Amino acid sequence: MEKVRFGTTGLMVSKVAMGGIPIMRLDKRGAVRVVQDIIDMGINFIDTANAYGDSEEKIGEAIRKYNRKDIVLSSKSGARDKKSFAEHIDLSLKRLVTNYIDIYHLHGISTKEGMERVMSDDGAYQALDDAVRNGKVRHTAFSSHNIDIAEAMLNTKRFNVIQIPLNFIDSEAESLLPLARKLDMGFIAMKPMGGGLLDDAVLAFKYLSQFDNVVPDPGIENTGEMRQIAEIVKDPGRLTAEDKKRIRELKKEMGSSWCHRCGYCQPCPQEIPISTVLITKSMLKRLDHERAVTWCGSGIEKARECTECRDCVERCPYDLDIPELLKDNIALWEEYINSRK
Repeated sequence: MEKVRFGTTGLMVSKVAMGGIPIMRLDKRGAVRVVQDIIDMGINFIDTANAYGDSEEKIGEAIRKYNRKDIVLSSKSGARDKKSFAEHIDLSLKRLVTNYIDIYHLHGISTKEGMERVMSDDGAYQALDDAVRNGKVRHTAFSSHNIDIAEAMLNTKRFNVIQIPLNFIDSEAESLLPLARKLDMGFIAMKPMGGGLLDDAVLAFKYLSQFDNVVPDPGIENTGEMRQIAEIVKDPGRLTAEDKKRIRELKKEMGSSWCHRCGYCQPCPQEIPISTVLITKSMLKRLDHERAVTWCGSGIEKARECTECRDCVERCPYDLDIPELLKDNIALWEEYINSRK
């Protein structure tokens, strides 16, 4: 697998990374085997988070047999204060069985309030900066689901890497690419397959191959998936007129139901976590049953309290009929739960 320079980090990373969420569903032995098979393919970039169940532990076990310098590890913490974030870095180091992590993210910075908190004097960024100076972390990073907040974070010029959803349906982050390129940022394309909602891998990775400073990190739970993706990434070819037509068709088809997780629909008077409920299908594809219940169950129950006031619809920049989509996802959840009985 060809390696590319990853912005100001200077790291040489494979043109595609491995996303570590799905290995939560595997037993330890199976997960370790998948990670090692992927590394043996020449993919040296592995991305996870301390919130992804036991993903860090499984990755830590898998990489023991390799020279640590040959692996690029990326992880994250959703803590917002300095003390908790510092504790999470130490926990990640322990789980990954390493004395440094190449890239560490402020996880999910998608609101103005969240950004202000992590960048405050006692915020998470201070712990991240300390960890870099102490050698626990090599490079600073953040992940986000909001274009405006991500741009503001980029403009602080305090980060080496950004991670944000980018795929041929959820393509708004294209607007950040010129600034990221100007700042020489490493750019991780989160959800290159739409969190499991897109089926055409060839089209998905052909689309992303247009951007020379972008490394996608598909969530992987079996070797065959990554082998197929790696073959596409090696020689994706150019987007054809037919490809672009197909993308337009799929965007139109999904336009009435695609949640971009921008957060503009919040706050909900009934305190429904709208974006969480609207990605139920994606979560069911990516999580094991226990974690699906943890991540989705309470949100679905809150969604049943929707009064259809439509405040969220007025705020949604994508004109989604959110009350109807909540009903669709409740029905999807019920179908899933019934199938487990």
